Amino acid sequence: MFEVLQSKQDIETARQSLRMQGRSVLQESPVKDGLWLRFLRRMGWAHCQLPVGDHVKSWDVGRTLDFIAEQLTKDARILDLGAYCSEVPVALARMGYTGVHGVDLNPDVKAMPYADRVQYTVSDFMRTPFDAGSFDAVTSISVIEHGYDPERLFAEAGRLLRPGGYFISSFDYWPEKIDTGDTKFFDMSWLIFSSQDVDHMLSVAQRHGLMPAAALKPVAQDRAIHCMGYDYTFAWLVLRKE
Repeated sequence: MFEVLQSKQDIETARQSLRMQGRSVLQESPVKDGLWLRFLRRMGWAHCQLPVGDHVKSWDVGRTLDFIAEQLTKDARILDLGAYCSEVPVALARMGYTGVHGVDLNPDVKAMPYADRVQYTVSDFMRTPFDAGSFDAVTSISVIEHGYDPERLFAEAGRLLRPGGYFISSFDYWPEKIDTGDTKFFDMSWLIFSSQDVDHMLSVAQRHGLMPAAALKPVAQDRAIHCMGYDYTFAWLVLRKE
C-alpha cells in the first residue's frame, strides 16, 4: 500500500476528520510552521510547552490511525519510531490502545503527554532494546527521510515485527528526483524520496521479509508541501511482514 498526498486541501480535510473522530491531539502553537518549531525543539533552541503533532502531517497521521483502527485490536502492541512530538502514540492511547510504545534518541520523549499510557524508551530506533517479534505494528511518521539508512532500518523493522505485522510509514516524496544537496534537517541528511528511491526501498524491505500490503498508487498531483526552500508532497506506505 503506497499512497500520495494530492493537495493542501487533503491536509485540511484530514484534520477535520481527526477532530470529528476525537483523535486529534494537535497542540496549537502561535508559531505557524510546526515542522520548523519541531526542528528548533530537537536542536534545543525552543523551550516552551512540549508540542504534539504538526498540522501539516494531518493526512498521514489520519491514514495511519484509520489503518490501525481497521486492522488491529485494542490490545495490539504498537511501536512508534521517532516518537518525540509524534501525534500517533498519543492518539492511539486516547483511542484505547493499551500496548503503545514510542522510541526516540531525544531524552525529552519521556515528557510526552500520556506517558502513563505510552511506554517511551530513549534509544536509537535502528537498534532498539526490544525482543524480536515484539510488535504487531511499527509506525514512522516523517522520520525515515532523515539520516536514511535502508539496510539498518528494515533489518530492525523486520526483526521487531511478528509475522503478519505492519510497518506503516510516511516520508517526503516527489516522483522526480529533488536534490537537497547538503541541507540538514534535525542535524541529519535529508532525502526527498523519488519513485526510483521508493523502488530501491521496497527491494531492501523485501530482503527483510516486508512486502507491500496492497496496491501501490504512486501518482502525485500537486506539490502540497513547501519546506526549507523545496516543494514536494508526502507519501504513505504500508508493508506487511511475511
